[in-house]
Formats: sequence, structure tokens, C-alpha cells
Amino acid sequence: MKIILRKYLFEKWWIPIVFFILISIIYIFSLGNTNNKLNQIIDWTLMSSGIILLIAIIWQLIKGNTFPVVIQGGTLILGFLGLSFITSFIMMFSPDTFADNLTIPANIEKDYPIDISSFFSNEIDSVRIVDKPNETFQLYNSFQPGLFEYDFWLKSNRSGTLYLKAFEVTKNIELSSSRLKEQSSIKIELTNGEIKRFGTDNTFTIYEGEWGKPYLARFEIWFNPDDYGGEFKVFEKNYVIEGWMR
Repeated sequence: MKIILRKYLFEKWWIPIVFFILISIIYIFSLGNTNNKLNQIIDWTLMSSGIILLIAIIWQLIKGNTFPVVIQGGTLILGFLGLSFITSFIMMFSPDTFADNLTIPANIEKDYPIDISSFFSNEIDSVRIVDKPNETFQLYNSFQPGLFEYDFWLKSNRSGTLYLKAFEVTKNIELSSSRLKEQSSIKIELTNGEIKRFGTDNTFTIYEGEWGKPYLARFEIWFNPDDYGGEFKVFEKNYVIEGWMR
């Protein structure tokens, strides 16, 4: 293995450059793709190619090979700067067509998020609902469409972590799967037989769609207990939402 790495990664110093450029081209052509799983694979591969190129630069630097270091280093720096510019440019001028052909079903129970229009916590607290008699879920629009917060009222005899999954209702497409779990996670403590409110301190983002193009999403509340057993769904509710405009 070491011989292969030395031969193809270090001695043939141009191979990491070609690999990085090839993956960068694939990344550029994948921009705007709505397949989250594919996007995750491409993002991971691009980052890996950058790390491989960085390792190759360090090896060449240790060996005192100035020319490969200059070429590899220049490729890495200019590559990421160029990718950042191209990504920003494409996202700025390319409309998100995710919601263009979606319809909001008339025969499905649905709700609308409550608007929170301010950055300031005292104004947010005055809008958020404090008491609910039953276990339920409330979604809030944050300061921009596509940015949300939520509260969940529940009675729990187990501590753990609560988080969201979201799906477009008509096609059952999972929304923002790569980041939603992390962004929406909140810690749950024992409630001693009472129904208590737990909620987010920061916003989470639904990336699919854009402003002015509402569609129906199903929000599922999942619970991952600290003690035993696997995670399980505890609640779900449909909301009409808009995606975040990049």
C-alpha cells in the first residue's frame, strides 16, 4: 500500500492535480442538482481530493521539490477560490426549480408557520406560544423565508435528543437531509409527568425551493433516547412552507 501511495500519489506529482481538477469539474456540473445523497458524495469526494493534494504538497515540501510544490499549491489555492466564485455566481443567478411543478393538495390537513419577524429575542419570545395542553408541534417562520424554528410540547419519562425530518408531501422527497438533523436537534429532559415545551435556540434551513413558491411539507419529529433502544418517530404535522433563497 505504501509503495502504491508513493508511486502514484507522491512520485507522480501531477496525479493529485488531475484528480482534484476532475472532481472540481464534476462538482461544478452538479450545482443545482436536488439529489441530496449525490450532492453529499460529490462534496465529500471534492474535499477528499483537496486533502490528498495538500498531503502531496507537504510530502514534496519535505523532499525539497520546489517545482511540484508551486504547481500543486497554486492549483489547490486557485481551485478553491475559483470554485467558491463559481458556486456563488451560479447560486445567485440560477433559480431553484424544486417547487415549480408542485401543487398543494386541498384534501390534506395542513397548517402555516407563525411568523417571527425580528432578530431580537424579547420580540421572538412575545410571539412564541408558551402553553399547550397536549403534545403538539409548532413551526415558526424566522427572519427570512426558508429559515425556521420550532417548539414541541411533550411528556417524557426518558431523556434524549429530539430532531426533525422533513418531506415534500406529494412526492415524498426528503428535504435538506444532510443538515436538518444536526440543525434541528434539541435536548430533552425528564418532565416528571407534566407536558413541557422544548424548542430551538437557533434557526434551521430548508434549502429546497425559493421565496414566493410555497409547497406542502411533512415535518416528522423523531426522538433518540439516551438510555436504550433506537430512535423512533413521535409526531408529524404538515406545513405550507417556502425554501431558502441562496
